[in-house]
This record gives sequence, structure tokens and C-alpha cells, in this order.
Amino acid sequence: MIPPNAHTLLEIALRTGAIYLLVLIGIRLSGKREVGQMTPFDLTLLLLISNSVQNAMTGPDTSLAGGAVAAVTLLIMNYLVAEVSGGNRRFRKFIQGQPSLLVHDGQIIEAHMAKEHVSMDELQRALREHGVATYKEAALAVLEVDGSISVLKYDDIQPTATTHLNRRRFLQKH
Repeated sequence: MIPPNAHTLLEIALRTGAIYLLVLIGIRLSGKREVGQMTPFDLTLLLLISNSVQNAMTGPDTSLAGGAVAAVTLLIMNYLVAEVSGGNRRFRKFIQGQPSLLVHDGQIIEAHMAKEHVSMDELQRALREHGVATYKEAALAVLEVDGSISVLKYDDIQPTATTHLNRRRFLQKH
């Protein structure tokens, strides 16, 4: 026999799943920097979002069972997203995004910086954290999917015959 509040608990599970997907897509669309580097403004936004969607998930049900169903639904949704993204590259790219090249061969890629909302101050801070004084000394700087910036110095890159040939051709042209 189905308990009388089973309909309400199922509704909570469906509402919670819908809110999970909505917030996941919203965070994904907000960009990589929002995820990796939380400012006080980002923390405030996160707390307010969690408070505002709580009622949308559970509705008028404030029971322990309703809260438990919402929590279990969130855990299951998170597990399923992790499982699917682990095995499906296209889905993983959709959920996580892709790394963005910010500096290549000592040159800033301004279009990527603007698209990813990375300021010059943020780039310079990341360069200093990696022991690089200026972007001209960086072979690569990459905004990773977690919001961090990775930096490789020229010494970090092992030269290959291809890179030497390409560099020689570049130097001959300029």
C-alpha cells in the first residue's frame, strides 16, 4: 500500500531534480571564473540562491521526510551527472566547458580574456603565483575548467623537432 504522502514526496523529488538542473545550467553559463574563484559577492549569491530555491524544491512540505527526499534527490542527481560526464566526453564538455588559452608564446589572447571575463590583474596575479614576472615570459597561460589559471614557462616545455621548425620559420618570416 502506498503511504498517503507518497504523492507529495514524489513531487518534492521532481521539483528538486528540476531545480538542480536549472542551477547547474545557470552556474555553467556564468563562466569558469565564477566557479574557481569565489569572491564575497559570489558567496552571497550562492547563499541567496540556495535559500530562494529551497521553497521551490519542497513546496509547503517542511517535514523531515520532505527534506530527506530533497537531499537524497540532490545526491542522486549529482552522482548521475558525475557518472555520465565521466563516460561521455561530449556531455562532460557541456557541463564543465573547455580550457581557454589566455597567453600563447608571450602574447595575450585578448578575445579569450574578454570572453572568459579574466582581467589583466587576475592574469598577472596568476603569473606571479607561478613565478613568472610578465606575460611575455609565459609560453602558455590557460584558464582551466575549474577556474584556475595554469602557467607554463618556456623552460617547462620540452622542445621537439616540430616546435623548433615552427619557431625557425616564424623567426625567418619576421
